[in-house]
Amino acid sequence: MYWCKIAHTEAEFEEIARLNYETFVEEIPQHKPNSERKKVDRFHHENTYIVVYKGIELIGMLAFRDQRPFSIDEKIGKVEQYLSKEISAKLCEIRLLAVKKAYRTGRVLLKLTQALTAFAYEKGYSAAVISGTTREEKLYKQMGFSQFAPATGTEDALFLPMVLTRQQFEKSLQQRLAKECHTFYPGPVKQREPFMYSELSHRSLGFQSLFEQMRNKLLQLSGAAHVATIVGTGTLANEVMLGQLKAQQLGRGLILTNGEFGERLRKQAERWSLDFDVIEQDWGSSFDTNILDAYLQKRSYQWLLAVHGETSTGTCNDIKELIQLTKRYNIKLCIDCISSFGAMPFSLKDCYLATAVSGKAIGALSGLAFIFSQNIVKSSSTLPAYLDLANYQQGAIPFTLPAVLVANVTAALQAYPERYGQLQQRFKTLLQLPFMHYQVSTRQYPMLITLQLPKTLSNLQRDLMLNGYYVHADSQYLRQRDFMQLSVIQPDFEIAINHLHKLLNYYKQIVDA
Repeated sequence: MYWCKIAHTEAEFEEIARLNYETFVEEIPQHKPNSERKKVDRFHHENTYIVVYKGIELIGMLAFRDQRPFSIDEKIGKVEQYLSKEISAKLCEIRLLAVKKAYRTGRVLLKLTQALTAFAYEKGYSAAVISGTTREEKLYKQMGFSQFAPATGTEDALFLPMVLTRQQFEKSLQQRLAKECHTFYPGPVKQREPFMYSELSHRSLGFQSLFEQMRNKLLQLSGAAHVATIVGTGTLANEVMLGQLKAQQLGRGLILTNGEFGERLRKQAERWSLDFDVIEQDWGSSFDTNILDAYLQKRSYQWLLAVHGETSTGTCNDIKELIQLTKRYNIKLCIDCISSFGAMPFSLKDCYLATAVSGKAIGALSGLAFIFSQNIVKSSSTLPAYLDLANYQQGAIPFTLPAVLVANVTAALQAYPERYGQLQQRFKTLLQLPFMHYQVSTRQYPMLITLQLPKTLSNLQRDLMLNGYYVHADSQYLRQRDFMQLSVIQPDFEIAINHLHKLLNYYKQIVDA
């Protein structure tokens, strides 16, 4: 198995120095021999090295650098004199391309080139320049480079100034270098089937049939009496829920927060000027029902708002315990199930209000928000029409609903209840991966796992990306805490997880060495 990463261990830098010597001292007589048979590049501390492995053997590398002057500047003068202003806007230099002789195959070169372009393209460079040896001119051209200035160097070590522009990459290379990518995002969910019903009006009988199928299945899975469907995100679904608390003037409430999305609920509630108290719990820790019980014995609340599946940490707040608690004190339970609905079976029958979306565990396209309720509510003139839950109840379709989204959700819901077991099995498989001991939460639900990685693994997300594996780590709240997430809801999970398992096993051996 060939795979790539960014070099950062001392063992890797030793291997790079040896490969550097073999290539640029013994094979290409660019530098003088030495007894150590190692060659450390003079820009070593400025270089980023992308290395390619076969298993745990480092077999190739290249160096990436964007600090001036470039080495090619020293050979031909500033490269800008040969390149247009547009091409020169944001340059980087690629150097020291070297692969062990036994592994100089198209597969290795492709793997290294794919990793390089993924790394450099995301950084927004306008072009990359190299000093390419004439011996490998064909290879460089295959990578998309073209000569932009006269050859330079000695007869034994003649070099070609070459450039690969962003425009050239996008025009002719991006599609050719594209590799199969696998995502472990908790949404959006990759779609395999073609989209249908894009021409169907939401006022037609055909649409009504699709809508009723979706609605009935949602009610069956949730146990709720009513479900409203709105075009929008989970945030919008929660706005509708909070808007009801405001419109009904229910009085003082309590919000539980133990993660980013509990905090988001609190901020939304503040914008609605709701009257509430807050109980905070450490991120990754679920709420202790006994402590909540003791707290509620001394205070009076009309509603309680919480997140069921806290996406930021993967923590599951026990909905059964919350239902029992709120029943005991005659409190209306309002619950955010955006991440958990569809991940595992549970009932919303005793929840006053609850929210979910299409583009998470259900596995459908993002774009539809669902608000579950137990009672028919009265229309409120204080609410914007789009946020008034009364407009959507009893199967009403007051505003445009895209048939393509409704059909997509309807098809995805056909996988239930079997999908519950599938996600549970996937979750168990995920737990077998290396590094799972860095989990943030001990009380999880079968949708995603959140890891808090040590400094030694700070490059893991980027290294996975170089190999076409995309995990969730870019949200600000994740970056601030060094969190990385892997979800089980993508349709190609079984294929992706087998390849990822192999790669992580190799990766662990490298970082542990």
